[in-house]
Amino acid sequence: MQKFRNIASSKAFCVPMGDYDSVEHQDVDEGAYREHNFRKVSVIPLVFLIFYEVSGGPFGIEDSVKAAGPLLAILGFLVFPIIWSIPEALITAEMGTMFPENGGYVVWVASALGPFWGFQQGWMKWLSGVIDNALYPVLFLDYLKSGIPALGGGMPRILAVLILTVALTYMNYRGLTIVGWVAVFLGVFSILPFICMGLIAIPRIEPSRWLAVDLQNVDWNLYLNTLFWNLNYWDSISTLAGEVDNPKRTLPKSLFYALILVVSGYLYPLLTGTGAVPLDRELWSDGYFSDLAKVIGGVWLRWWVQGASALSNMGMFVAEMSSDSYQLLGMAERGMLPEFFSKRSRYGTPLVGILFSASGVVLLSWMSFQEIVAAENFLYCFGMILEFLAFIMLRIKHPSGPRPYRIPIGTVGAILMVIPPTILICVVLAFASFKVMLVSFSAMLFGFILQPCLRHVEKTRWLKFSISSNLPDFRDTETVDPLIA
Repeated sequence: MQKFRNIASSKAFCVPMGDYDSVEHQDVDEGAYREHNFRKVSVIPLVFLIFYEVSGGPFGIEDSVKAAGPLLAILGFLVFPIIWSIPEALITAEMGTMFPENGGYVVWVASALGPFWGFQQGWMKWLSGVIDNALYPVLFLDYLKSGIPALGGGMPRILAVLILTVALTYMNYRGLTIVGWVAVFLGVFSILPFICMGLIAIPRIEPSRWLAVDLQNVDWNLYLNTLFWNLNYWDSISTLAGEVDNPKRTLPKSLFYALILVVSGYLYPLLTGTGAVPLDRELWSDGYFSDLAKVIGGVWLRWWVQGASALSNMGMFVAEMSSDSYQLLGMAERGMLPEFFSKRSRYGTPLVGILFSASGVVLLSWMSFQEIVAAENFLYCFGMILEFLAFIMLRIKHPSGPRPYRIPIGTVGAILMVIPPTILICVVLAFASFKVMLVSFSAMLFGFILQPCLRHVEKTRWLKFSISSNLPDFRDTETVDPLIA
């Protein structure tokens, strides 16, 4: 059952597939387009969904100290958000309110660059998301195997991965609001031990330890990849825009709060750990925060940090699966995928999208991830380049397109804003190995073949494709944009 959307004094801009070259705009009145009659996600759950899409806590930032020492690690988590996280979050806020529907960045790219590149964006981002999500059940078990050695391998581990994947997938099936509030609970539980550890560590803090640096002994590859891994994926929440309560207000506000939460959630434990304990860079690797917790607070705090780390992987799993599955639903609603991908369960969740994403996770859970994760970053970087191009192209081609939230800069300012993160992307890509490049380009080539094949299937009517009537189709004459530089 559906009802008309009530959007007072709002505008939206979206285009049906196949008509991107002749797009026009129109104001939207109340009830101009429909929505599913299910509970929408509010600000607090959305903040923690973004938190888990991007971060999940300070677990994994330890390598930044190992690679470059305390000073560069601290500066990295101060400067990198300015270069990368803030621009990506701002673009997500503008484009996500301009296109308040599921599909997110896929629809942005398709509107600006055409349906072919929109599909490629969806393929690369979905694939990188599924690869990323396959890590979390395995990492969860890695934290438990010290207490339950049987989970280290063999049939018990295989069964545990399957059971965990099924349980978390069922949580996504039951509804995004449930996922959102579970993310709130897990987020609070993951943050609290570090707040406690910081308070206990105050008498031990020596600020001079924060200034330790050795520029002759820096692993720049590990350093940059650690920063990049921990501070990206701000755009993932855009694929849930159609499920957000009043997205034109809620999405920008939630991104702002989440940005503060993520950055402070990295810097506070980093300042605590490097300031309270004498530096030994070789010890700073994944899981070292639990050792620091034992040194600072005792065994009880170590167990709390380990538990928080394990549960954080659950939070990242459910948030990532929500993003991946709703992306497939949004692509089907825009006619990019067969209509059955838009099928919803009785709880309003994307049934087929969840099943496809869960199947990908199960298949990839048995693989070795070191170079595959690097390939995931490679695909993610190409996807971000397409997003930056779409953002600029829509500013140039449709400057007065309805943007409920607009970054307060002109087109020239928008171009200048994306230059630093684009340079960073080039640096990350330059560090990739030949094998990673080969795997990544092979995956991209598959997408180039898959899209024409789907178009052929559509023409021959082997499968049904359709554009959802619930989506906005707004057309009007553009006016001159006073904000254009």
